[in-house]
Amino acid sequence: MLIMENVTMAVDGDDGENREIIHDINLEFQPGRLYAVTGPNGGGKTSIAKVIMGIYKHSRGRILFDGEDVSELSVSERAKKGIAYAFQQPPRFKGLTVTDLLGIAKPGMDNLAMRKYLRDVGLCPEDYMERDVGPGLSGGEMKRIEIAQVLAREARLSIFDEPEAGVDLWTIQKLLGIIIQRFKNNDHATAVIITHNENVLPICDEIIVVEDGLIKERGTPAEIWPLIKDDIECKMKEQCRGEMLYEIE
Repeated sequence: MLIMENVTMAVDGDDGENREIIHDINLEFQPGRLYAVTGPNGGGKTSIAKVIMGIYKHSRGRILFDGEDVSELSVSERAKKGIAYAFQQPPRFKGLTVTDLLGIAKPGMDNLAMRKYLRDVGLCPEDYMERDVGPGLSGGEMKRIEIAQVLAREARLSIFDEPEAGVDLWTIQKLLGIIIQRFKNNDHATAVIITHNENVLPICDEIIVVEDGLIKERGTPAEIWPLIKDDIECKMKEQCRGEMLYEIE
């Protein structure tokens, strides 16, 4: 579905020096599979996702989507091809309602379908459909609304950047169930989840560890979890002390 070939992204630092953020990334995402991208903060996970979406421009290499080189396409052009992205910190749009946003995600979607997507992410439609998507909503509420948008788009490739951030444990469980149902063994769709969350990693078919802008490890949860378990559990204890929902054997 999507292939990254020797993709490198460099930016100019404050000192004027050109600095590579990600280095010669080679990845392939296949339909019907869930991929987790994890690793230390600042390691390049989100940069890889934003390069795929076209938010960041890579300086070397190419990106193929369904066999087509999309390296020079804009964000909107890639979206039309079937790539969707849910930000770690969703943007706010004062003056637009939740209904407006869902309508943009999937033009022509009826009211009943909108209500279903909001319920899927744990929001009561009656309380949210006419709410302004501005400063009056919490970060967690915005996160759920954006995930509802991405699900409504029914894109070929959906990227979720830390979907659990700012979301309660019950909603995480519900979202995981929806993602499994939507993407697992679906020959027409793929999900890439950027996460540190020990509740999310076990459900994925493959875990990709990114550190210092490089792919350090990749494999099944059973192969990768022993290598990252201590760091992930330590991070989770610091953040929320949540109990694991799944065990990896």
